Amino acid sequence: MTRIDAKFAELNAAGKKAFVSYVMAGDPDYDTSLEIIKGLPAAGVDIIELGLPFTDPMADGPTIQLAGQRALDGGMTMEQTLDLATEFRRVDDTTPIVLMGYYNPIYSRGVDRFLMDAKLAGIDGLIVVDLPPEEDAELCIPAQAAGLNFIRLATPTTDDKRLPKVLQNTSGFVYYVSITGITGSAEAEATNVGPEVARIKSKTDLPVIVGFGINTPEKAENIASVADGAVVGSAIVSQIAEGKSVNEVLAFVKSLADGAHRA
Repeated sequence: MTRIDAKFAELNAAGKKAFVSYVMAGDPDYDTSLEIIKGLPAAGVDIIELGLPFTDPMADGPTIQLAGQRALDGGMTMEQTLDLATEFRRVDDTTPIVLMGYYNPIYSRGVDRFLMDAKLAGIDGLIVVDLPPEEDAELCIPAQAAGLNFIRLATPTTDDKRLPKVLQNTSGFVYYVSITGITGSAEAEATNVGPEVARIKSKTDLPVIVGFGINTPEKAENIASVADGAVVGSAIVSQIAEGKSVNEVLAFVKSLADGAHRA
């Protein structure tokens, strides 16, 4: 059982929905990023989604693209991203960390080396958005063999013919993208999301977490009420981009987490 599996078992036993927060590793700089990440569990975050900075993040909107650019401009690397996770694990050994990114940096490091290093750093799962199920032998299956969950995205365009393929080797949870388009580009609506979550849940026992288009505590509550939890990324990253203090960022995160936990 991974930390992700254990977290969902704990939430399920308590009758609670999950709140997942996304932050870009190294944004606005390594030390501030580490301070924010260390504060996330106390702010109510159940699972941390940690962005791996990359030069061509095709699924991400301008907010997260700029966060990645700030991190890269500050010298952030794969090595330092794993160091962030390692440092976090010195103070928290239970909160799951999902590394979200693209395949190129992983391929450059070498899959075997990357998986070994990620496991040692305390990473629990991977979201690699540019590797479709047809490429599972590349990273997904080796990751699962190494004890890491491989989390797949389903979208409004994932029809009933495609869905079984998407779910085939997915573990940990299913990430449902609530809108068509990039992160931060539109708002999620529970009336649209609910039936899609139900459709996915009819095909899998995995929790279904919804992200994209969630930017207020009310929206987090509404979306979590029709799913197993909610993910917020761009809205949190925007607070960091605006130069808010660590405490201000964490207070905003807590308001979102409280919303999701009310569902």
